[in-house]
Amino acid sequence: MVRKGKSEAAVGRPTVAEIDLGALEHNYRRIEKRIPKGARILGVVKADAYGHGAVRVSRKLEALGVAYLGVALADEGIELRQGGLKAPILVLGGIFPGESEKVLRFDLTPVVFQKESLEELSHVATRRGQKAKVHLKVDTGMNRLGVSLNAWSDFLRRVKRCSGIEVEGILSHFAMIDEEGGTYSHRQWKAFQEALSLAREKGVSYRYAHIANSGNLAAFPSYSADLVRPGIMLYGCYPSAVHEPCLRLKPVMTWKTRIHFLKSVPPGARVSYGGTFVTERESRIAVLPVGYADGFRWSLSNRGEVLVGGRRASVVGRVCMDYTLVDVTDVPGVRVGDEVVLIGKQGRERIRAEEVAEKAGTIPYEILCAVGKRVPRVYLDITGVDRPREFLRKE
Repeated sequence: MVRKGKSEAAVGRPTVAEIDLGALEHNYRRIEKRIPKGARILGVVKADAYGHGAVRVSRKLEALGVAYLGVALADEGIELRQGGLKAPILVLGGIFPGESEKVLRFDLTPVVFQKESLEELSHVATRRGQKAKVHLKVDTGMNRLGVSLNAWSDFLRRVKRCSGIEVEGILSHFAMIDEEGGTYSHRQWKAFQEALSLAREKGVSYRYAHIANSGNLAAFPSYSADLVRPGIMLYGCYPSAVHEPCLRLKPVMTWKTRIHFLKSVPPGARVSYGGTFVTERESRIAVLPVGYADGFRWSLSNRGEVLVGGRRASVVGRVCMDYTLVDVTDVPGVRVGDEVVLIGKQGRERIRAEEVAEKAGTIPYEILCAVGKRVPRVYLDITGVDRPREFLRKE
């Protein structure tokens, strides 16, 4: 049964993203069971934890015993430190010129793949009387960031000459997530093993070797090395539909709002900007206080669906900056204040981020990351199977 009407606690604009930390824990435990014994987890929390709120998600992961937190930018790592996080933080995207001082000040571990950043870090660390802990990145076939294999030997020699550098890890990045047969991934894994072997030959020791992201962790868990880097899997989405049967993840985000206004529209009426939708019957149109400025994609115009009263209702007309219109003619008893689910479960129906992405012509990563800052995150935790959810804090 779907409960209708406004909650007594609902005050102000009702568009929120509920973040279920219990679901996050479930996904984390599922990943733990999938990886080889002895491998550790680096939880990827870049891009504000894929839109879920980096500080709160990181606190939960830290409590679960994560070995590392992964961010893209030094400033993302600083935000976590200022939020009280003590776990090691890896800056996956490397650093930009002039960032060495703050990286060391906030105890961040940068990924290094350029001689300039290597030398700057070494110089600043030596001046501060410390060692700069780094992870070295080798490119095994992604052809994005990383030292090319043909330059890897020279780069390792340069590392050895930098007295202010301490190598803690060596990493690479898989490029394929749903490759049939895994030929390319196997080639990358073999190249990575050769790069690690060369590092040992050159006297560059390391604690962690890591290459597996969500996609390859799902498809080829044996390629996990010492550390794995799940991202989208932590948040309950699948890197590819082919991985769903083996993972059984729980979506962490439920994005919801409430009906702001209802109106009856006669047949033949044009709806929203440009009049791209024309009613064919007497219709009930609901106005939702959410739009593309909140991350509800404009490309969902006349394509998207939401849940109202446990039923699917179609987005009609163009999505506006602040509002979206849906046809609720077939939802019995609908009224202002009824809950509307954009992503998540209501009654027996569910709309997943993967489905929204398909309709919007994109990927679920973008759908989650695009949920904007003006959508408050409400954090929930499930502390027992039969115990109610507890609202932790609205941020």
